[in-house]
Parts: sequence; structure tokens; C-alpha cells
Amino acid sequence: MSGQPMPCSPGEIGSLFLFEKLSPEQLGQLCSAGRVEQFEPGPVYTEGEPATCFYVMIEGTVVLSRRVGGDDVEVNRTSQRGVYSGSMQAYLGDRVQQTYNNSMRVTEPSRFFVLPAETFSAFMQEWFPMAVHLLEGLFFGSKNTQRAIGQRERLLALGSLSAGLTHELNNPAAAAVRATSTLRERVGKMRHKLGIIAQGSYSPEVMANLIDIQERTAERVAKAPVLSPLEASDREDTLADWLDDHGIQEGWRIAPTFVQGGLDVDWLDQVAATVGEEILPNAIGWLNYTVETELLMDEINDSTARISHLVDAAKQYSQLDRAPYQVADVHELLDSTLLMLSGKIGQQIKVVKEYDRTLPRIPAYPAELNQVWTNLIDNAVQAINSAGGEGTLTVRTALEHDRLLVEFRDTGPGVPADIRGRIFDPFFTTKPVGEGTGLGLDISWRIVVNKHHGTLQVESSPGDTRFQVLLPLTAVDNDTTEESE
Repeated sequence: MSGQPMPCSPGEIGSLFLFEKLSPEQLGQLCSAGRVEQFEPGPVYTEGEPATCFYVMIEGTVVLSRRVGGDDVEVNRTSQRGVYSGSMQAYLGDRVQQTYNNSMRVTEPSRFFVLPAETFSAFMQEWFPMAVHLLEGLFFGSKNTQRAIGQRERLLALGSLSAGLTHELNNPAAAAVRATSTLRERVGKMRHKLGIIAQGSYSPEVMANLIDIQERTAERVAKAPVLSPLEASDREDTLADWLDDHGIQEGWRIAPTFVQGGLDVDWLDQVAATVGEEILPNAIGWLNYTVETELLMDEINDSTARISHLVDAAKQYSQLDRAPYQVADVHELLDSTLLMLSGKIGQQIKVVKEYDRTLPRIPAYPAELNQVWTNLIDNAVQAINSAGGEGTLTVRTALEHDRLLVEFRDTGPGVPADIRGRIFDPFFTTKPVGEGTGLGLDISWRIVVNKHHGTLQVESSPGDTRFQVLLPLTAVDNDTTEESE
């Protein structure tokens, strides 16, 4: 908005700290090129609009605010003469987008010295060329450094995730290899046992009964109940006694396999009654190999299913072959991230999920939200490790008013009050040199606030630190949002 024009006095603007070192000639040029305007209470300019003017307050009260989500959050309020805002980066020209990065309003009639952005840039280039070069170097150098370190942080996170995923994949893969090797051996022994049985003078009826028992035994294995260690031990003792009573050698070795396969004494009694005493030892050996092969095939199936699940989780985490912006289930994103980081979390940290599964899917950038979850989980794990390595990480989702809450709570030592206000600043870190870039929370903040129009905040006390992400339930226009580096 425009204010009421007023006379410009070189002496008055020269009394402002920003211009106090300028010569009378320079002050005269400023008054000629600029203007003094008085603004009534209300807005002066709005965040996101083209930055056309540089404002220096002569008298009054000014309030600066930033848009966070759908709200304007006050960041500064002052009556100090000489404070300035507006097109402060005009000297960079069209190399950066020249828009107001905050909103300014006044709460009482206030006077400003107003200088057009182009004129401000020209005076800076003419009067302070060395300062302009230094400021340009600082601005673009900081941007480049932030981008480079941000990329390195992503690579470090990727390396950590790759190591964790490799570890997670190795366990089921190794189990599948072991089970396959053992299965090959058991099938070989089964063929040998079948040859022994076939060489005997058994009637076709006995052989048919034996094959029928084998098939029904395989069905029982598929439906075997899960027993407690005490129940399994009791059944093993009972089965071992039965096998010993029926002259079966090494019954103590066979019993655990039969118990795991869901066989009991009643079933063995049916087998003994069906095949007869003379064939019983070979029949028991035959059924033992049957149970073992079924269990090994189950193990291979479980291992390969686990590998498939891990690969699906990795795809979900990385959002491969998916649109960058889509409607997503935050619980799927959280689960995939927790699985990818399970190796880093370790066994000493208990993970508790308090999900509200009734929450709706939300429009989001899933791959970037996974980056936020990664950073916040990583911070929580490091906090717990700094306090001895044992603790609890709680991930909670809930509906808070008209937004979706994702909360990460850890039992670490907490964030000290004197640094709580700086933890989201770029390059601020409390980690030892070489262990942190200071960009994890800054990147997270920009993804949540700038890209998703949400809020990222922290509440902390010793033993209870909560990072809370609040996301809108409905789509917000993203045309003016800032890309996260």
C-alpha cells in the first residue's frame, strides 16, 4: 500500500544509524531519489509480493511477520528508529527472486524513508562496491555451501540406509540359503528311505496307507499351532517317551521336529495302527523327513517373503516410480522409514507405535516427508544413545483440530532451553565436529513449512522430548512454495 507523501529532510534521515556515515551530498541524493511517506495503522507490504521498495522507519511502530502454514506468525515488533526492511537484496539483481520475504504492518501512524529497489541497488553498487562483492560472496557462498552439505547429508543418510538395508536383507537371505542346503540333504535322505521301504515286502495297501499318512502329516505341519517354550518342552518329553516305548532309535532327536510340525501322541498312535509294527521305524523316519522338508519350505517361504517385504519397504521409502506429489498414508511412510532405520535404531531402543488408523490420507510429497521422519528418528536415536543407549522412541499420530499430527517422542536428555530456539537454524549442531552438518532439522523445517504449509515444533524436558509435525489435511496451493535444498 502507499502512504501519504511528506517532505524529505537530509538532516533527519542522516540521523538514522543506517545513514549516519553518509556525506551531505549522498544524503541529498537519497532525498532526491527517495521519498518520505506516512502510513496509517495497517499493512505496508505482504510476503511474496514483488519487492519494489526499501523501507527505513523514521518514527512509529512496525511489526514483521512470516507466513507459516495458513497463519501469519509475528517475528519482530519494534519502535527503534532506523530499523529497515523490504528489498534488502536488491543489489543481487535478477540472480535471485526479488520478493518480500516477510509481511510488514504498522500499529500506529508511522513515517518511513522509502527508496525504490532499483535506486537502492544503484547506490549500493556506486557507493559501496567492495561491500556489495563481499555480500554477494556471502549470500551465494552460503547457498552453495548449504546445497553441497545438504547433498552430502543425503548421501550419508543413503549410505546409512543402504548399510541397514543390506544387514536386514542378509538375515533372511542367509536363512533361505541354509534352509535350501538342508532341504536338498533331507530330500536325498527321503529318496534313500523310500528306496528301503520299496525294497520291503509291503503290500500295495500298506504303501498306499503310508503315502496317505505322509500327505495328512504335511497338512498338519501347515496348521501347526504356536506353542510356548514350556508347552513345547512338555510335548517333546511325551513324544520322546512314546518313540522309545515303540523301539524308535534317537527318539529324543526326532521329537522336537514332530512337535514343531504339530504332531502329537494321538497322531503317532494312528500311524502305528495303520502301518504295523514291522514298518513303524521306517515309517517314522519317512515322516520325520516329511516334516523336516515341510518346515524347511516354510522357512524358505518366510525368508523370501521377508526379502520381498524389505524391498517393498525400500521402494515405499524412496518413492521409486511414484509421483512426487500424491495423496499418501503417513502410516505407510512411517513404517517404511522405521524399517529402513531398524539397523541404526538397534535392539536396545524400544519402538512404540501409537497410530490413529482412522486418520485420512493426505496430499503430500511422500519422499520428502520420509526425509523428515529420517532426520527426526535419527536425532531421537542419537539423543537416547547419548544417555546410555537404552530408551524408548514413541511415534504417535493423531488428529489435532484440522491438522494431522505426527509426533516423535524420545526418552533422551532433552534439548536445553538456551538452544531450543536455534535448533532449526542452518548449520547449527550440537554434535561433535564431523558428525553433523547442522542441516537435518533445517531441511526438515523447510520441507514441512515451505513445501507442505505445516508446522514443525519441539517440546522438551529431560526424559521427554517431542518433535511434532502438523500437516494440513487438504491440498494447499504449492505454486509459491520454496523448493527444499
